[in-house]
Amino acid sequence: MKQITDTLLMVRPVAFRMNEQTAVNNYFQEDIRNADVNKQAQQEFDDFVKKLNGVGVKTIVVDDIIEEDTPDSIFPNNWVSFHENGTIALYPMFAPNRRKERRMEYFARLEEAGFRISNIVDYTSAEEDDIFLEGTGSMLLDRVNQKAYCAISPRADEDLLIEFCEDFEFTPVIFTANQSVGGKRKPIYHTNVMMCLAEEFAVICLDTIDDAKERKNVLKHLKQDGKEIIAISEAQMHEFAGNMLQVQGAFDKKYLVMSEKAHGSLTKDQIAKIEKHCEILSSDLTMIETCGGGSARCMMAEVFLPKN
Repeated sequence: MKQITDTLLMVRPVAFRMNEQTAVNNYFQEDIRNADVNKQAQQEFDDFVKKLNGVGVKTIVVDDIIEEDTPDSIFPNNWVSFHENGTIALYPMFAPNRRKERRMEYFARLEEAGFRISNIVDYTSAEEDDIFLEGTGSMLLDRVNQKAYCAISPRADEDLLIEFCEDFEFTPVIFTANQSVGGKRKPIYHTNVMMCLAEEFAVICLDTIDDAKERKNVLKHLKQDGKEIIAISEAQMHEFAGNMLQVQGAFDKKYLVMSEKAHGSLTKDQIAKIEKHCEILSSDLTMIETCGGGSARCMMAEVFLPKN
């Protein structure tokens, strides 16, 4: 099993803006209303793809369609995940307008690129019961050690997580992660905002796991699997320092991908710890982060499917 991949599915936005349906529990979003929001997001997206391609990371870029009015389509990792046995999983989404992001024609593009799809596991009917599990936003998959780390929230249902783990033979590592919003502790909407899982290390905001027992359990699992733990503060998390993804470029070189904002928030010591394992690749995603409330990791759906 591989933990990282050299191929990403990415969706170029056409109707990007702050999504009013997700802002109810994504406390990272801000509303900017001007004609340039989508244009700037497209520019940031294109520059980001160029940087990834520049180091040999393969990207399969698909275009969103204006008719669907899907402001968050730039974040495909929430509705789909791809697995080495040829299985695709489809996930139930909290916001009704995000459900329209699931477009099967994208899979034809993967097949054209030589990937083999043998099975689709579809959890989307859970939406009818207001039950959600938003893909690798809600779950951090340690594919090598078969563990799924998940912070329970309105977008990550515990029972559905356990069902996923049974279907895909993962061990669930369940906890609650909170952030301070207006003086109150509120659930963090996605696990991948406060934690990043790489081959040999984990970047994690331990301050968000208020329950000492849960924190201890998460640390136990990470240490058990030999991960070096790089702790970030809640302030750094708000700069998207938890929203990172390790990928593989040309010549098997590894990169930790993040936004410039996240990169800028890291201390020299944290950067040195990361660079022991891989290089850092960062890109300016200011508009996408500000309006979308998501960052680099959310924009990349990792392709682990087998090749024909």
